[in-house]
Amino acid sequence: MCGATRVAVLNDAAEYFGALRATLLLAKRQIYIVGWDIHSRTRLVGPSGRADDGFPEQFGDFLKALVRTRPELQIHILIWNFSGLYAAERELDSAERFTSGCSGNIRFCLDPSLPLGSAQHQKMVVIDDVIAFAGGLDLTIRRWDTSEHLTENPYRKDPYGKPYPPFHDVQCMVEGEVASALAEIARKRCALMGWRTEPIATAPGQRWPHSIAVHASRIPVGVARTEVGQAAENRVREVVRLFEASIRAATRFIYVESQFTTAGAIADLLAQRMAEIPSLRVLIVTPRAHSSWLETQAMQGGRAVFMRAFQTARVTDRLRIVYPLVGDEDQASAVMVHSKLMIVDDDFLRIGSANLNNRSMGADTECDLAFEAGCEAHRAFIRSVRRKLIGHFCGLAEHEVAAAEHDLFALVDGTSKPGSRIMLRPLDPEDASSRVLTEIIQPVADPEDPLDVAAAARQVWTGKTLLSIGIPIISLVGVALAWRYLSPSSYADLGFVSDLLGHYSHSPLAPFYAITGFILGGLVAFPVLVLIAATSIVLGPWAGSLTATAGVLLSALILFVIGRVLGQQTLQSLLGPRAVHIQKGIVSKGIIAVALIRMVPIAPFSVVNLLAGASKLKLGDFLIGTVLGMVPGIAAMAALGSQLADFVNQASASKALAIGLTIVLWMMICLGVQFVLTLLGERR
Repeated sequence: MCGATRVAVLNDAAEYFGALRATLLLAKRQIYIVGWDIHSRTRLVGPSGRADDGFPEQFGDFLKALVRTRPELQIHILIWNFSGLYAAERELDSAERFTSGCSGNIRFCLDPSLPLGSAQHQKMVVIDDVIAFAGGLDLTIRRWDTSEHLTENPYRKDPYGKPYPPFHDVQCMVEGEVASALAEIARKRCALMGWRTEPIATAPGQRWPHSIAVHASRIPVGVARTEVGQAAENRVREVVRLFEASIRAATRFIYVESQFTTAGAIADLLAQRMAEIPSLRVLIVTPRAHSSWLETQAMQGGRAVFMRAFQTARVTDRLRIVYPLVGDEDQASAVMVHSKLMIVDDDFLRIGSANLNNRSMGADTECDLAFEAGCEAHRAFIRSVRRKLIGHFCGLAEHEVAAAEHDLFALVDGTSKPGSRIMLRPLDPEDASSRVLTEIIQPVADPEDPLDVAAAARQVWTGKTLLSIGIPIISLVGVALAWRYLSPSSYADLGFVSDLLGHYSHSPLAPFYAITGFILGGLVAFPVLVLIAATSIVLGPWAGSLTATAGVLLSALILFVIGRVLGQQTLQSLLGPRAVHIQKGIVSKGIIAVALIRMVPIAPFSVVNLLAGASKLKLGDFLIGTVLGMVPGIAAMAALGSQLADFVNQASASKALAIGLTIVLWMMICLGVQFVLTLLGERR
């Protein structure tokens, strides 16, 4: 624990970039910049969107101009030696862009010291060991936004002129002992790179710009870290311990902003505390969706598990998990929440780089600042931060939030009504990501510890995962063997269907008989994959795939109409609460959700058709989604059906291998199309 003589909480990147620019202009001796990503073409400008101090706007050029005017100034830039998965998003020649032509005053390094699978996630700047900034914001592109989060802002564009959605984050500015503590953390990271840096004697002069308002003075502050050295004994887990301690101390209200919410242990602890303290309420602000396919599978899938802890504890009436939305019915845009913040009652404020995900607890380097109220002035500061943040998401002033603080949930729920320019909307716990894919990807993308390849493999290839992948393969191979060695009379479903269709295979009406089979099968919830396989075997790949597509669409259409006639309440009472979640997932995402559910089904084909009909989903969206989701699988199954028929007539090892390769191709097509559809869903 140390102290901060002055503190400012900077809401959104426009405030942070403006404050940082003004403070860097006052630097005398030494600057540390540590981050997950730092981009030389980041526009370091304040809320106006422009700079008027005579220095360049772009960050790299700004720093080089700064050291040219102050030859005694040294700048040390350290960022994560990023994974190849992020290569398309990164500036590959950052070192050259930051250091060229500055006579060694600027040093730049990609940190290679972390264990496999870990990331350097700390985000801080320290100036002359006197002023420091720490929080969730990287000095990179696609971060700048004002607190208004306008749906369109001419300055919210990347260096290539491409606009990006509204973006929210929080950074903290501190002065005093805590700045020296952060400088020491930065020096230790530099030492791992072989850089020798020393504490400096404070040069005379003001470091806190007059333009930056002070929100708190002389307040106790602690620094919580996650450090992940190569050796286990060098690892530090202060972040998770602080989360646990602050949750256990909560009695009235917890406010959280977090980009990711996947840490199941933290969710369990929150739910347990809420069960113990009936007056405790929790408000969590998080993004509606994530920015990449990998994050969607690992983090959005894990978020559903996080939310389930509160359902199990039966405390959801005192919980709100929401996302910010700006705009109107004609043009609405979800705000990307990137901040990492927690406020407990009026006594504790935490701002930093650690999310409520597994990685932040033990796999990545993190740095959070934790402020503890020591007097009524400090409690007033913490209350003010909470009210300002909630108010800026609801389009309300701080005093308006204060007036409604006796029932904040009523305030938050009220902003969800149409007509507000900015509001907080409830998050749907269901999403369109594949549960099987989440279970495979999450141990690698969101581990609790630095990646152990053998342990990750054991987590990925669980019995459930093996069954999910193995059952379709075993079933299809079993179909081929049964067809080859058993008579139709001794084989149940597929044998019966194939034999029945086989009697009419030479008739010009064979496709119509097959389509009738799809319609009747849909009415009795007969497995649609069996019908597709049988049709492909009997009619061949081309006629079989066309017939199966027509049969699937007609069956889906009829069940859709039946669902619309029966209505929501009737179906939900018949099918149970699970139907409500499926239906919400279909309605909220339209075409994309239907396509993904067809590809990686979360419910039987017939059930999805009925629920889609009972919802408000447009018929056109339903049919388009069905085609997009079913056609790739039908095409692969048609090819497989031809091989199965060939295998039936003359079994051989080579033909068995061909069947296996087709199965693999089928799975790759489904995964590939799912990847594309997920990207389209995110853009939409």
